[in-house]
Amino acid sequence: MTRCAACKYPRRRCASDCIFSPYFTPNNPQRFACVHRIYGASNIGKMLQQLPIHRRAEAADCLCYEAQCRMKDREIHDAQSQLAIAQAEIAFLNASSAQEEPPQQQQHPAIEPAKQGGDPQYYVQQIEASREW
Repeated sequence: MTRCAACKYPRRRCASDCIFSPYFTPNNPQRFACVHRIYGASNIGKMLQQLPIHRRAEAADCLCYEAQCRMKDREIHDAQSQLAIAQAEIAFLNASSAQEEPPQQQQHPAIEPAKQGGDPQYYVQQIEASREW
């Protein structure tokens, strides 16, 4: 039994019930290579398994077409990569900031906030007095 293009790619045996063999024939390995580069073999297999058998050929053709378009138009692929990186950074920063305590608001050492009932002029005088040496 000849291996399909998907099984030839990682140099593994092609099982008789291989999900890829009807859609990625061994005579066109670049078809699978392009789709694999964009989506990954695992994701392609999951997508195909979720579809009814009569829709899988059409889905494989669509994946190939979309992958070829993305390869031709690298700006879209690069922008999506940058977006994914930015989203990962945001998620990391959100997770790390959630673990940290909120920063304490620093008070000027010469100011006593409880005095003068919050009169702003009092605070200005305190700051000016602390600057004079």
